[in-house]
Amino acid sequence: MTESQTDDQLTVYSDYVCPFCYLGRKSLERYEENRGDEVALDWHPFDLRSGKRNPDGSIDHGADDGKDDAYYEQARENVRRLQEKYGVEMEQEIATDIDSLNAQVASFSVKEEYPEQWRAFDEAILDALWQEGDDIGDPDVLAKIAEEEGLDSDEIRAAIEDDELRERVHAKFAEAQQQGVTGVPTFTYEGYAARGAVPPEQLERLVEGV
Repeated sequence: MTESQTDDQLTVYSDYVCPFCYLGRKSLERYEENRGDEVALDWHPFDLRSGKRNPDGSIDHGADDGKDDAYYEQARENVRRLQEKYGVEMEQEIATDIDSLNAQVASFSVKEEYPEQWRAFDEAILDALWQEGDDIGDPDVLAKIAEEEGLDSDEIRAAIEDDELRERVHAKFAEAQQQGVTGVPTFTYEGYAARGAVPPEQLERLVEGV
């Protein structure tokens, strides 16, 4: 259990550029609709690009991460299958050219400063990427999302430029790896875990033990 996870709270480890994280959240929405209320959700950032980052934090898109064309084609097929299963339409199936680091820093800041508004902001980031095809690495895009969710866009821009905050997010990335999280989404609840964009019934079993 991470330091930020408490009893009666579902933790999700995720990265905004992971299509399965988006689909996993859609599964969570279905589970919540069935149960009649929202689950207390704690988000823990994860960096899918960690193996391709340069020392300055930028991404080396030419770095070999072991994911070839066949890997991405299989990923697309899995995304299409889950889209059909969950009744979700998406603007794109993968987002290999998008860097989510700015979005994760912005989200982490909102989670700390305005926790009651975090989930709406988080979902708006996911929708911007997967429904609208927006570049969520762009501070202007994140500032616009913040404004639409009733947050101060200047605060979001400042958070993105805050080196100390960025270091804390990187520490969260490292913490996830130390917790044994190797892929996302990973949902954890009271010591138990479900990995991947699992169906609503599996989330129900995880949380309610039924």
